[in-house]
Amino acid sequence: MRFFAVAFILMSVVPPGRALAHPMGNLSVNHYARLEPGAKGIAVTYVLDLAEIPTFELLQTWNLAKDAPKDVLEAKAAEQARSWVSALKFTEGGKVLRAVVQSTELAVTDGAGNLPVFRITTHLSVEASGGRFEYEDGNYPTRAGWREVVVRPGAGSDVSKASHGDVDLSLGLTSYPQDPTKAPPQATKAWFEWKPVAPTVTEVRKPVVEASVAAAVPVETASAPEVRGSRPPEAQSAGTVQRDDAISKLLRTKNLSWAMLATLLGLAFWFGALHALEPGHGKTMVAAYLVGERGTAKHAVILGCMVTFTHTISVFALGLATMFLSQYVMPEKISKVLGVVSGLSIFWIGAMMLWRRYRALSGHGHDHGHDHHHHHDHSHDHHHHHDHDHSHSHDHTHGGLTHTHDGHTHSHVPEGDISIGSLIALGASGGLVPCPSALILLLSAISIGRVALGMVLLLSFSMGLAIVLMATGLLVLYAKNLFPEGKAESSSFFRYMPVVSATAIVIIGVAMTGVALGWIPAGRFIG
Repeated sequence: MRFFAVAFILMSVVPPGRALAHPMGNLSVNHYARLEPGAKGIAVTYVLDLAEIPTFELLQTWNLAKDAPKDVLEAKAAEQARSWVSALKFTEGGKVLRAVVQSTELAVTDGAGNLPVFRITTHLSVEASGGRFEYEDGNYPTRAGWREVVVRPGAGSDVSKASHGDVDLSLGLTSYPQDPTKAPPQATKAWFEWKPVAPTVTEVRKPVVEASVAAAVPVETASAPEVRGSRPPEAQSAGTVQRDDAISKLLRTKNLSWAMLATLLGLAFWFGALHALEPGHGKTMVAAYLVGERGTAKHAVILGCMVTFTHTISVFALGLATMFLSQYVMPEKISKVLGVVSGLSIFWIGAMMLWRRYRALSGHGHDHGHDHHHHHDHSHDHHHHHDHDHSHSHDHTHGGLTHTHDGHTHSHVPEGDISIGSLIALGASGGLVPCPSALILLLSAISIGRVALGMVLLLSFSMGLAIVLMATGLLVLYAKNLFPEGKAESSSFFRYMPVVSATAIVIIGVAMTGVALGWIPAGRFIG
């Protein structure tokens, strides 16, 4: 039992290296551009596939509900497409070219929760006469997403060199390869050198793709059929609200009975608990903090509650921004700022803990002993005689973390006293970054006019998160108490563990800051 308890502490402090975050996610916008030079110029197919939250934002901007008439939605999509086209840049020989919108298509599908997903396809024509043609996409530059460019020479054109090939990975964002271990393409620019040829030429010569780009172009083989899906690849997580899961199906029900409402609350609680069980999500900080402090069950509960409270407030604030402020400030900008603040706060708290624990550890590296014997003989004319004999001894052996005072021995590791201020600061920092799944629950209920239901679902989700965080703290404290004080704390493991755990908090703070600033790719290993 003691072995498993110690193993749990290690697992909590050092998260396993597996896929934690979603490479695309509910905030993503996926891009696709197919450039087809021909006898009459360049035909461009431009597609944006918006995930649940950016689709919700778009509907808010249009001041429309998802169940608005189809022709109204299509008219707004065509208007929006013209705005997106203005952010595309086409040049040939350094001269800016004008793109003309030929047609627009809107596809609406069900996403996670009760939210829709939009895919808007725009067909353009660009007048060009030959030379070096360059393309650049300036839409949604800070959003995570799939970014694919395909260069496909058409009849009446001769392309000699190109930055990209004609392999269509996602078939125009309609069928994605479902392999989350492969990084999605991130192409926002492309170029090719071409010239128009006589229309009688029927054979199209494939362009020479630059070596640096060609190495990244997949080669089709005769292996087993590739698994594909209508959504981008995502690292699966048991606590993530996804399309067609139980919560999504219930939220699509128009008339919810009391039994259904109770089921929804239970599922939200369960999803929150499962989400918290993923590596990270505050457990690491709770364990790392309590493993090196003189913590109690009350402290574990306070820390878990603070993480959850801050998490709930941040999701609610982001939901309000998504509903009312998305045209002024994008939610991912808010998430980025919160991520930077959270990461820097955690780094500072961890650095202070590390300094205090290191000093406590290094300050116990000396031995000294004292033997005192006092004898006093006093003689006075008043015939009073006093004879005093005082002797006492102190033996301190700090290198072994043991102390002996008049036969009494005790030991300790370099721990520190719990402060309510540090608990609140660490808990608030750990819960500051909002969770997309919780935001999906809130916005899904709001989209059907049930604001109160959205708040209750968010609270239930957060309560599930809180239970796991509290259980983590309590289990860490229980594991510490399993070992007799003298034996456990005299071992090297327990002597250095508080310093290691404080170092883990510093690393978490650095990683969170780097991810928020975009310096560290979070798609595969940061949870």
